[in-house]
Amino acid sequence: MRWTREQYIDLMTEGSFERPMFTELFGPLIGLEDEWKAQGATDAELSLAAFDWDYVPIVSCGAMCGPRQKPSVILDETPTHRMERDYLGRTMLLDKRTATIALPQDFPVKTMDDWLKLKPLFEDGDDRINWDQLKQAKVLQQQGALVLAGIPGAFDMARELMGEEMACLAYYDQPELMQDIIDTLHHTSKHVLEAVSKHIVIDQLSVHEDLAGRSGPLVGPTQVLSYFKPYFQDIWQMLSSRGRKIFAMDTDGNVNPIIDELLDCGLTEIFPMEPAAGMDVVNLWQQYGSRLAWRGGIDKLALRQDKHAIRKELEYKLQPAMRDAGHHVFALDHRIPDGVSIENYRYYVDLGREMLGIPPRQKTTEAFHRMAF
Repeated sequence: MRWTREQYIDLMTEGSFERPMFTELFGPLIGLEDEWKAQGATDAELSLAAFDWDYVPIVSCGAMCGPRQKPSVILDETPTHRMERDYLGRTMLLDKRTATIALPQDFPVKTMDDWLKLKPLFEDGDDRINWDQLKQAKVLQQQGALVLAGIPGAFDMARELMGEEMACLAYYDQPELMQDIIDTLHHTSKHVLEAVSKHIVIDQLSVHEDLAGRSGPLVGPTQVLSYFKPYFQDIWQMLSSRGRKIFAMDTDGNVNPIIDELLDCGLTEIFPMEPAAGMDVVNLWQQYGSRLAWRGGIDKLALRQDKHAIRKELEYKLQPAMRDAGHHVFALDHRIPDGVSIENYRYYVDLGREMLGIPPRQKTTEAFHRMAF
């Protein structure tokens, strides 16, 4: 079902809603479509249109806060792999059989001098606002679309430039380098969003971080407060005064040890909340209440098991207190993994709708709308 921006904002900020929201954030992993075809799935099921997921239409505000990018140059390609050179000069390898995102094989920044060569890609300029897109966003916002702006991640961008290991060490070995990277992101994002938010209300600010694994975050409370907070909080306070309601972070892994500090930075929402990494949304709701909104939290791996396991997971995550709480969107904690049968997926969808008091799914001509934004 299509939700309006007003309904979605009320759900995620005030906890006000007519019924819970049940959706799919990312869609299937590569390979699952072939499995489902062999099991007799319909075309509508393969596209996920048959599952009548809740969604809110989204539109970009027209601001570009991240690095200026040029198309990658293909270096080599086979039926299973592609090697390319990206806008940062990295060698990127894509395994077409298992992934949709190419992985870097090298990184361009090791020293301050390396960073200074790339810094112009991140600096402010007159090309950072698409005014036609902004005009379109104003029209679509009036029609119920959620207006989004995105800023580069404080850790995520450093990781793209240096790799995870060096980015972690740079807080200690090269703090001036790390600070200059974040200061540049901060200055550009602040200037661009100040200009855009004079013309339109930005409903949600989004940041992609992916700063944690199963064992915990790659940065600690000290780094979050010292490096993230001045950047995030400054932009949050500016946009909040102009109507913004939601500040969402996309990060996998276990971020329990730094949730308090992330909230102190201005974050209002975290997703996709992976149970396999120790993110228990029931416990988090009991601890944080309406201070922390979220999307996801339902264990995708339960769908690989039997129907009893699926029911057990839903009975826990969709328990009455959670159904009535608001400030969250019920969904799997990431992509639908391979090994999930179409029969189990149908059961998950239909049982979840029944538990949440959502009418049985209807036939629809609408395409599937990802809710990972």
